[in-house]
Amino acid sequence: MDRETYQRGLEIRTAVLGETYVNRALADADEFTTPLQDLVTEYCWGAVWGRDGLPLKTRRMLNLAMIPILNRPNELRTHIKGALTNGVTREEICEIFLQVAIYAGVPAAVDSFRIAREVFAELDQA
Repeated sequence: MDRETYQRGLEIRTAVLGETYVNRALADADEFTTPLQDLVTEYCWGAVWGRDGLPLKTRRMLNLAMIPILNRPNELRTHIKGALTNGVTREEICEIFLQVAIYAGVPAAVDSFRIAREVFAELDQA
Protein backbone atom coordinates (compact mmCIF):
# COMPACT_ATOMS: atom_id res chain seq x y z
CA MET A 1 0.00 0.00 0.00
CA ASP A 2 1.23 3.45 -0.87
CA ARG A 3 0.83 5.40 2.39
CA GLU A 4 0.89 8.82 0.71
CA THR A 5 -1.91 7.89 -1.71
CA TYR A 6 -3.85 6.27 1.14
CA GLN A 7 -3.51 9.40 3.30
CA ARG A 8 -4.60 11.67 0.43
CA GLY A 9 -7.54 9.31 -0.14
CA LEU A 10 -8.48 9.40 3.53
CA GLU A 11 -8.48 13.21 3.48
CA ILE A 12 -10.63 13.40 0.34
CA ARG A 13 -12.98 10.65 1.48
CA THR A 14 -13.50 12.46 4.77
CA ALA A 15 -14.06 15.81 3.03
CA VAL A 16 -16.63 14.32 0.67
CA LEU A 17 -18.48 11.88 2.92
CA GLY A 18 -17.90 13.41 6.32
CA GLU A 19 -15.77 12.44 9.28
CA THR A 20 -18.57 10.53 11.02
CA TYR A 21 -19.26 8.33 7.99
CA VAL A 22 -15.58 7.56 7.31
CA ASN A 23 -14.70 6.93 10.95
CA ARG A 24 -17.65 4.54 11.28
CA ALA A 25 -16.72 2.69 8.07
CA LEU A 26 -13.13 2.24 9.23
CA ALA A 27 -14.09 1.34 12.81
CA ASP A 28 -16.63 -1.24 11.59
CA ALA A 29 -14.02 -2.93 9.41
CA ASP A 30 -12.85 -6.33 10.56
CA GLU A 31 -10.25 -8.82 9.36
CA PHE A 32 -12.47 -9.67 6.38
CA THR A 33 -13.48 -6.14 5.32
CA THR A 34 -10.34 -4.13 6.15
CA PRO A 35 -8.70 -4.97 2.80
CA LEU A 36 -11.75 -3.51 1.01
CA GLN A 37 -11.64 -0.33 3.12
CA ASP A 38 -7.94 0.03 2.34
CA LEU A 39 -8.56 -0.51 -1.38
CA VAL A 40 -11.40 2.00 -1.50
CA THR A 41 -9.45 4.61 0.46
CA GLU A 42 -6.20 4.26 -1.47
CA TYR A 43 -7.36 3.65 -5.04
CA CYS A 44 -10.83 5.15 -5.25
CA TRP A 45 -10.34 8.21 -3.08
CA GLY A 46 -6.56 8.66 -3.31
CA ALA A 47 -5.52 7.54 -6.77
CA VAL A 48 -8.63 8.66 -8.69
CA TRP A 49 -10.44 11.30 -6.65
CA GLY A 50 -7.00 12.70 -5.78
CA ARG A 51 -6.14 13.45 -9.42
CA ASP A 52 -6.12 17.05 -10.60
CA GLY A 53 -7.86 16.36 -13.94
CA LEU A 54 -11.39 17.11 -12.67
CA PRO A 55 -12.63 19.35 -9.89
CA LEU A 56 -14.08 17.47 -6.90
CA LYS A 57 -17.53 18.94 -7.58
CA THR A 58 -17.49 17.42 -11.07
CA ARG A 59 -16.50 14.04 -9.65
CA ARG A 60 -19.37 14.29 -7.15
CA MET A 61 -21.81 15.06 -9.94
CA LEU A 62 -20.51 12.19 -12.07
CA ASN A 63 -21.09 9.79 -9.18
CA LEU A 64 -24.67 11.02 -8.88
CA ALA A 65 -25.17 10.17 -12.55
CA MET A 66 -23.45 6.76 -12.49
CA ILE A 67 -24.62 5.24 -9.21
CA PRO A 68 -28.33 5.18 -10.18
CA ILE A 69 -27.42 3.28 -13.34
CA LEU A 70 -25.69 0.67 -11.19
CA ASN A 71 -28.82 0.43 -9.00
CA ARG A 72 -26.94 1.03 -5.76
CA PRO A 73 -29.41 2.95 -3.55
CA ASN A 74 -27.29 2.87 -0.39
CA GLU A 75 -24.30 4.32 -2.20
CA LEU A 76 -26.55 6.87 -3.90
CA ARG A 77 -27.90 8.01 -0.53
CA THR A 78 -24.34 8.43 0.77
CA HIS A 79 -23.20 10.36 -2.30
CA ILE A 80 -26.26 12.64 -2.32
CA LYS A 81 -25.43 13.64 1.26
CA GLY A 82 -21.79 14.13 0.36
CA ALA A 83 -22.65 16.17 -2.73
CA LEU A 84 -24.98 18.46 -0.80
CA THR A 85 -22.40 19.12 1.89
CA ASN A 86 -19.74 19.82 -0.72
CA GLY A 87 -21.31 22.36 -3.04
CA VAL A 88 -23.73 20.50 -5.31
CA THR A 89 -27.16 22.10 -5.10
CA ARG A 90 -30.55 20.40 -5.00
CA GLU A 91 -31.29 22.01 -8.36
CA GLU A 92 -28.14 20.47 -9.85
CA ILE A 93 -29.09 17.09 -8.40
CA CYS A 94 -32.50 17.41 -10.06
CA GLU A 95 -30.84 18.15 -13.40
CA ILE A 96 -28.44 15.22 -13.02
CA PHE A 97 -31.32 12.81 -12.35
CA LEU A 98 -33.28 14.18 -15.33
CA GLN A 99 -30.21 13.39 -17.43
CA VAL A 100 -30.19 9.89 -15.93
CA ALA A 101 -33.82 9.49 -16.99
CA ILE A 102 -33.01 10.24 -20.61
CA TYR A 103 -29.81 8.24 -20.96
CA ALA A 104 -30.23 5.43 -18.43
CA GLY A 105 -33.97 5.03 -18.04
CA VAL A 106 -36.89 6.55 -16.24
CA PRO A 107 -37.04 3.84 -13.52
CA ALA A 108 -33.48 4.68 -12.44
CA ALA A 109 -34.39 8.36 -12.27
CA VAL A 110 -37.64 7.72 -10.39
CA ASP A 111 -35.75 5.81 -7.70
CA SER A 112 -33.06 8.50 -7.61
CA PHE A 113 -35.59 11.28 -7.10
CA ARG A 114 -37.28 9.25 -4.37
CA ILE A 115 -34.00 8.67 -2.54
CA ALA A 116 -32.99 12.32 -2.93
CA ARG A 117 -36.29 13.50 -1.44
CA GLU A 118 -35.72 11.20 1.55
CA VAL A 119 -32.20 12.58 2.01
CA PHE A 120 -33.43 16.18 1.67
CA ALA A 121 -36.13 15.56 4.30
CA GLU A 122 -33.61 13.92 6.62
CA LEU A 123 -31.23 16.85 6.29
CA ASP A 124 -34.00 19.42 6.66
CA GLN A 125 -35.06 17.83 9.95
CA ALA A 126 -31.53 17.85 11.35
